[in-house]
Amino acid sequence: MKWLEIKVKTSTEAIEAIANIFYEVGAAGVVIEDPKDLLNREEKWEYVEIPDGIDFEQAIVTGYLPESDEANELLQEIGRRIAELPKFGLDLGSGEMEVSYVEESDWANAWKDYYQILHIGERLVIRPSWLDYEPKAGDVVIELDPGMAFGTGTHETTAMCLELLERYVEEGQIVIDVGCGSGILSIAAAKLGAAKVLALDKDEVAVKVAEENVERNGVTQVEVLRSDGLKELNLKADLIVANIIADVIVEIAADVARNLKNGGYFISSGIIKSKEFTVHRALEEAGFEVIEKMEKGEWITFVSRRR
Repeated sequence: MKWLEIKVKTSTEAIEAIANIFYEVGAAGVVIEDPKDLLNREEKWEYVEIPDGIDFEQAIVTGYLPESDEANELLQEIGRRIAELPKFGLDLGSGEMEVSYVEESDWANAWKDYYQILHIGERLVIRPSWLDYEPKAGDVVIELDPGMAFGTGTHETTAMCLELLERYVEEGQIVIDVGCGSGILSIAAAKLGAAKVLALDKDEVAVKVAEENVERNGVTQVEVLRSDGLKELNLKADLIVANIIADVIVEIAADVARNLKNGGYFISSGIIKSKEFTVHRALEEAGFEVIEKMEKGEWITFVSRRR
């Protein structure tokens, strides 16, 4: 069987949005190549070999779609949706798209090499379902098959959310995860002690993958729902987490406040640095006090408390 390999040249800022577009049209795998990851590694490791002539301003997001009669239609939809990203304030970069065909054997398992066992924070361990791991005392292990949904812990925005959940989730809390993707943050909240977790995503594929990962991890206190935001909810949570994009955080800030208990926490991520002050202002206008800011690479995560 042949597959369409679609490479999009873009900026760091638009990586997540393009990956989500691929997943929402049915991609069976997405690979992200961001040269700025090398700079982040160089800060942590004594030596990293950086190739000559590398363009640190250009990232590549590659999606794989099965060859089908609808392929041309899907390509047009992907191109249209990518072209609309600047309307949401995202820097698209060149936005150049290259399409080729590859044999299934060339990619079906190769993309798994991008996912390794990850240690995040003090106790969290993310284990891809195809890898073995012997837990150590105190480890909180999340078994994950990213499937066709974004959120594996490898991206800075997801990693920051996990670190902050480890610090802010307490036993017996009610947690809402807005834009749950693979369900990784919902599962983490449950394993860290939350009594009830509501995982929300508007994408049908993400909901299916999240449900599978929730079942795989045995966290029965997590309920996955297909929902576009928080407007239809009438639930007071102790903590709400949203790993999405800056413009959407601005849009939902008031709804988040309405669904939080007084003194409740809002962890908001997916904020590119250029959008920091826009999001900060929107949070304050919605009745939040920003109490913590975390940075990784080009990204910012805020922890806010409802006044």
